[in-house]
Amino acid sequence: MKYIILVLSAFFALNTVYPQDTSGVWFISEKNLMKTDTYLASKELKGRLSGSREYYKAAEFIASEFSKIGLKPLGNKNYFQNFKIEYNEITAPCKFALVENGKTIKNYELGKDFACRGFTGSGNFTAPVVFAGYGFSEEGYDDYAGLDVKGKVVMMFKQVPNWKNGDKNWNSSLRYRQDAAFKKGALGILFVSKPNDANPQKPIGSVMDGEGSYIESFPMLQIDISAADDFLKGSPYTLKELQTLIDSLKQPKPLELTTGAQLNINAIYEKERNTMNVVGMLEGETDEYIILGAHLDHVGGQADEIYYPGANDNASGSSAVLEIARTFVNSKIKPKRSIIFVLFSNEESGLNGANYFSENPPVPLEKVTAMLNMDCVGFGDSIHIGNGKSAPELWKITRGLDSLYTKQMVMHTWNGGGADATPFHQKGIPCLYFVTTNSYKHLHLPSDLPETLNRNLFEKITKLAYLTVLNVANGEYKRETVLP
Repeated sequence: MKYIILVLSAFFALNTVYPQDTSGVWFISEKNLMKTDTYLASKELKGRLSGSREYYKAAEFIASEFSKIGLKPLGNKNYFQNFKIEYNEITAPCKFALVENGKTIKNYELGKDFACRGFTGSGNFTAPVVFAGYGFSEEGYDDYAGLDVKGKVVMMFKQVPNWKNGDKNWNSSLRYRQDAAFKKGALGILFVSKPNDANPQKPIGSVMDGEGSYIESFPMLQIDISAADDFLKGSPYTLKELQTLIDSLKQPKPLELTTGAQLNINAIYEKERNTMNVVGMLEGETDEYIILGAHLDHVGGQADEIYYPGANDNASGSSAVLEIARTFVNSKIKPKRSIIFVLFSNEESGLNGANYFSENPPVPLEKVTAMLNMDCVGFGDSIHIGNGKSAPELWKITRGLDSLYTKQMVMHTWNGGGADATPFHQKGIPCLYFVTTNSYKHLHLPSDLPETLNRNLFEKITKLAYLTVLNVANGEYKRETVLP
């Protein structure tokens, strides 16, 4: 009975803003979405690393499109909201090889067998390799116990243990473990995914390494599990066996190895470099606002050999936001509440663009009725709307619209925000997080290409987001009290 009432109420709410075809939803097409996505994911933009020339080009493209459709600039006298970030770029050459008895045995392929971690330092050397479990040196647990790492490269699991050290949680920051290895005299780190996990991670491009210092002469790589086993040849264990031993006994298993690594890694680092959010507004009739956002940045490229297209993450969300803005203008619907369209920078390093926007808002946050975030909306099989437990009334609106139109939304949701919605949730603003199920097959890999996207689903989730914004802009929804 409750479901019938929900659907009927959604039907009447929808038809107040969606009579026949005049809502404008039919302006949204997979053709337009894919055209924008294909450009944003192109080699020309080389993965849209925040602070790079290619990111600036992507931001200028969005600003130009905002200008063409007549959105009001809400940045610093233009569409750009500028702020400073920490910047790290991987340059050529970028080489990694297995060495035995002074001879190079195997050269590894960048993007397949290994990738540089974000905020890696530089280094050109050959050195012995040791294994240090999870790379922690803590009271009650020391992966370095009895292990001499001075002048050596340390191989360790990238993820933290699933168990606690007594009653203490582990510090998941990779820079935290970098600092520990460096202080012990190590020359660099080879991170590797835990092989016994359900879905072990491939070497990914990433600029998210947590809090800690930048060490200019300290390379950090993530290597494939097969490469890690190459370095373990001659030892009594495989990587799987080492993880099993450490996790079952909750004791370290440090190892001296008979192999070495040859590294030639080069990186540019700047403590501060400019980047920008791109912000435009469609003015409404009242002094209330809705924010529709997505992050424009991705993780760039490495050494001019590979780049991470980020077609799903998050050229898809950026394309959807732009297409929704175009649709509002093309449909000639005058919203009651103003709609702010924002493409965030530097999400990949820790939601920095969204954090900056929420701390330096162009409009009073107490006047913001809702915030919708779109992240990874092009790949997968169903529509997933997060944060519904924190903003249940807002979530019900989207659920009702899906029941009438898209019919692909799963019932599961969560609380606490998620991705770029998080800073707004923390400010007490009702938020929804639009994403797709099974969305991360190509996450931060060179294979995150436009041709892998589910075009029909991409169009449907964009239409559902548009209808939600339209309903909130012109409907009776009032800003609700956000639940934790």
